[in-house]
Amino acid sequence: MRVRHDMITCYAVRAAAESHEFLQLRRVPKDFMGGTWQAVSGRIEPGETAWEAAIRELEEEAGLKPIELYRLPVVNTFYITEQDTLWHSVPFCAIVDAKAAVTLNDEHDASRWVPRNNVDKAFMWATDRAAIAELCTTILDAGEAKPYLRIPI
Repeated sequence: MRVRHDMITCYAVRAAAESHEFLQLRRVPKDFMGGTWQAVSGRIEPGETAWEAAIRELEEEAGLKPIELYRLPVVNTFYITEQDTLWHSVPFCAIVDAKAAVTLNDEHDASRWVPRNNVDKAFMWATDRAAIAELCTTILDAGEAKPYLRIPI
């Protein structure tokens, strides 16, 4: 079994009338896990930091730029059977302009904004739901750790 740690997940968040909304992108049918709704994710390129990869992937996959960027105090871990690989994915929270338009790349065929109170139904992976719960408490609800998790961009 291999272990890799060159992946990021970026939870894009925007302010909404009642609370916050989280971006999901639907993978094209021919892609790995095609047809599923996911957060922005991708690999860290050589010479790139994890937080730089999060910004780049957000722009490449959704055409969005963060207003604020935070690291989460957790790491997503998952196993891919076909690759016999245990992946560690560094998660980030990107606050984006509420009026910014999503522009998809060829990896995705649709986007949607999920209200905060629907996250548990819309995100299929428990690790995503747990990371979003953590970022809601710590970042969006201005927990004590928030200033220490902010990444100056």
